[in-house]
Amino acid sequence: MKNSHSESYAAAGVDVTAGYESVERIKPMVESTYIPGVMGTLGGFGGLFAPNVSGMKKPVLVSGTDGVGTKLRLAQLMDKHDTIGIDCVAMCVNDIICGGAAPLFFLDYIACGKNNPVRIAEIVSGITEGCRQAGCALVGGETAEHPGMMAEDDYDVAGFSVGLVDEDQIIDGKDLAVGDMLIGLASTGVHSNGFSLVRKVFDVEHADLNAPVEELGGKSLGETLLTPTRIYVKAVQGLLNQGVHIKAISHITGGGLYENVPRMMKEGLTAQIETSTFPVPPIFHLIAKKGQIPMRDMYNTFNMGVGLILAVPREEVGSAMELLCNMGEPAYVIGSVTAGDTGVELV
Repeated sequence: MKNSHSESYAAAGVDVTAGYESVERIKPMVESTYIPGVMGTLGGFGGLFAPNVSGMKKPVLVSGTDGVGTKLRLAQLMDKHDTIGIDCVAMCVNDIICGGAAPLFFLDYIACGKNNPVRIAEIVSGITEGCRQAGCALVGGETAEHPGMMAEDDYDVAGFSVGLVDEDQIIDGKDLAVGDMLIGLASTGVHSNGFSLVRKVFDVEHADLNAPVEELGGKSLGETLLTPTRIYVKAVQGLLNQGVHIKAISHITGGGLYENVPRMMKEGLTAQIETSTFPVPPIFHLIAKKGQIPMRDMYNTFNMGVGLILAVPREEVGSAMELLCNMGEPAYVIGSVTAGDTGVELV
């Protein structure tokens, strides 16, 4: 790379040497995520990974892709870029575990108006932290400058992950039955969904994002909204490794409980959820109050305090809750599976 420099390309707005500097800054962080199976190192044209399929009858790859969405605008306004990478990883790996798969590796894509190596390193620091929390490796990525399409300080972050599960261990809700119980794993707040509504409600472009807010326990609005998405991989894997029969899982993302819970139900069954069984974080009360948003819309937009929902047999609820408690995972028994065709009912 020492001889690589194009004055003409730089004059057009793309500095390839800045890209090389970014790679050097992030390389130690990326290597900190490496797990058994990673082959090669950062800088190749493709990320190599050799999965261990010993003991598996029929290995199945499960993939997920997502971005951070308009939560990025909060990071840009606050000039804080070291956590949104966790959100990017979380949105992908939390989807993968809904099928029972363990994420193996992750790749990111960062588009920016101008490559600022320090900022890119801050973003990737969050991505690598998310990978460590999920137990997967960051095996590659791409940073692309888009001069003329994006303002110099603008950027977008997306990624994808690939996981592995034995076919007979896939979680798909096929054996759900009336009487199964629902366990809700607590969210850290808004996570990374509904931010177009959040930004409108708080007029974030003109708000003082650093001022303490009484309703938020003295925390600032910006700090609260930038709280990273909780990653549930190790919690779910911990339950599965202890033999808990998880029949179905729903990741509560955009569309809230009304949209996501029915995705884990099979025909003829409905998830009945008692909203009084789990605490709703103060940020959601503030959004509803400030925006005069009906509760029905709140539960159809946000996770409202529950980021992942598991369906387990009634006789295994106690052991599952004990295991989650031992893992330090806040969780609540929030309802049960009933007969019906609405998919979900909130009572």
